[in-house]
Amino acid sequence: MSDSKADPINLPPGVLTGDQTKTLFDHARKHGYAIPAFNCTSSSTINCVLEAARDSKSPIIVQVSTSGAWFYAGKGIKNEGADKKKTLEGSVLGAVAAALHTRTMAKFYGVPVVMHSDHCAKKLLPWFDGMLEADEEYFKTFGVALFSSHMLDLSEEKDEENIATCVKYFKRMAKMGIFLEMEIGKTGGEEDGVKHEGAADELFTSPEQIWKVHKALSAISPNFSIAAAFGNFHGVYKAPDGANAVKLTPEILGKHQAYIKEMLTKEAKKCDLDKPTFLVMHGGSGSEKSEILEAVKNGVVKMNVDTDTQWAYWCGVHKYYQKNSDRLWKQLGGKDNDDGLPNKKKYDPRVWIRAAEGSMSARVIVALKDLGAIGMYAPAPELKGGKPVAPYIRAIVKP
Repeated sequence: MSDSKADPINLPPGVLTGDQTKTLFDHARKHGYAIPAFNCTSSSTINCVLEAARDSKSPIIVQVSTSGAWFYAGKGIKNEGADKKKTLEGSVLGAVAAALHTRTMAKFYGVPVVMHSDHCAKKLLPWFDGMLEADEEYFKTFGVALFSSHMLDLSEEKDEENIATCVKYFKRMAKMGIFLEMEIGKTGGEEDGVKHEGAADELFTSPEQIWKVHKALSAISPNFSIAAAFGNFHGVYKAPDGANAVKLTPEILGKHQAYIKEMLTKEAKKCDLDKPTFLVMHGGSGSEKSEILEAVKNGVVKMNVDTDTQWAYWCGVHKYYQKNSDRLWKQLGGKDNDDGLPNKKKYDPRVWIRAAEGSMSARVIVALKDLGAIGMYAPAPELKGGKPVAPYIRAIVKP
């Protein structure tokens, strides 16, 4: 798996720029590990991820989906504009709020963070437009974009439209140094309304498709990655054949890399890398560790995790309830007695939410371990006496 002798990456703590994100992925590719990306829906879940990264001395990726961002903003905010058109206003506001929270806190957790937006299908492009407007506004003030990277998922469209749309947006993003993730080929299951229930053979991207993307995007900037389908699913589902006959085949990712290198050589472009493009694995939840390791071996530098951490968060609440259920029926007294003792310390949200956070953080660490990312970041050196270089109380929103 990862190179145990690798020097930890030298990046500043806090939200990374697109260029720094590429530096992180270069380091991961060189040393054979990947960084897990966790879908977050609240400041609580973001803090879970940051805490686990700090305790593991690992770089990390925080990402928001359209619906997750809307939940972050509050479902009391309508996801449409005043003119009743689907502007996905709630999702834009929530994504911006999540990014600002992460920027405020990441430095004080002391870890480098890629702030990323997840799947954006064609019907969700108003969300993408809104986030880019926020990036541009932030860039004017601070010289960096609000987000490290964004994802476009037009895998349900024809390849030509998919690639052309990515090129159009990537040109705009490159001016701010933002990293782009795109998807080609169809990942099974469902993610934020993008659902695939087609034939099993559609769950595999071809080398020719990957090359078309690499050629088009590399002409703009090297700051991009490709989510290629190799039989993977979002969440935990049966395959389209109904019998789970479709299996993950991460070994084909190596063939994609070899094909890109071959084509670059034919075009007289020097290529010293055996894995010339950054690949992303979607549907990491429920995957076998051996499949994950094979994917990383073949150039996967980012793996998405959502379902497993949702389950872990819930398990924390459930276990807390099982342990304390007798004192959670009323404000005073037990379930079957009236001893008059207060139960506030049992039902206080800070207590049972913290139980959920501890459970989710533990699952984040499992993913970091599986991907070989633990210990791949060296925190800033500490002064004598154990006091950190950065003060704890400077909580200002700056790049």
